[in-house]
Amino acid sequence: MRLFAENLTCRRGGRLIFEGVSLSLASGEAVSLTGRNGAGKSSLIAMLCGRLRPEAGRIGVEGADEAELTELCHLVGHRDGLKTALTAQENLGFAQAVLGQPAATPVEALAAVGLAHAATLPVGYLSAGQRRRVALARLLVAARPFWLLDEPMSALDTASQAMLTGLMRDHLAQGGAILAATHGPLGLNEARELRIGP
Repeated sequence: MRLFAENLTCRRGGRLIFEGVSLSLASGEAVSLTGRNGAGKSSLIAMLCGRLRPEAGRIGVEGADEAELTELCHLVGHRDGLKTALTAQENLGFAQAVLGQPAATPVEALAAVGLAHAATLPVGYLSAGQRRRVALARLLVAARPFWLLDEPMSALDTASQAMLTGLMRDHLAQGGAILAATHGPLGLNEARELRIGP
C-alpha cells in the first residue's frame, strides 16, 4: 500500500504557504517532515488525512482496494483532541467506536503507553505528558496503516519518547507507515527527511 501526494499547493487566508510539494509513503516506510514554524507541516498533514483541501495537486492511495484514504489514516495532531471530563479509558473507547477496525482494548493501549494506573482518571487531572500519551494510545485501539503524527514527541519525557519510538518501530515492522512532523529526532534512523520551505 502506498500513500502519495503530487505537486500540492497550500494557501491559507489568501497567503501562499507552500507549493510543489510531493511525497510517497509506502508500507514499512517512515518520513520525518521538517521545516521552520509556519512552513506548512501541520497543513500538509491535514491535507493528507482529508481535513484540508489543497489549492492544487493530487493526493491518493494505491493498493487499498475500496478503502478511502480517511479510513486508512490515524492522525495525532499537536493538540491532543481529548475530552477532559472523560476518563482516559472512556476517551479511547470513544475513539475506537468512531474509528472502527478495533485492535487493542483501551486498557491494553493504556498499559502499552505506561498509563494503566490512570485508566479511570478524568483526562483533565492528567499532566500534559500523560495526556499526550493518552492521545498516542489512540494509535493502538484501531488498526490503520498510515500514522500521521504532528510533533508526536511534544510534552514527553525521555522514557516516554523511547516508548513512542518503540511503538513506531513495531508499526513499521508490521507493514505500517509513518509521516511525522518534527523539530527533533524521532529515533528512527531509517526515516527519510522531507523538508518544507527554505
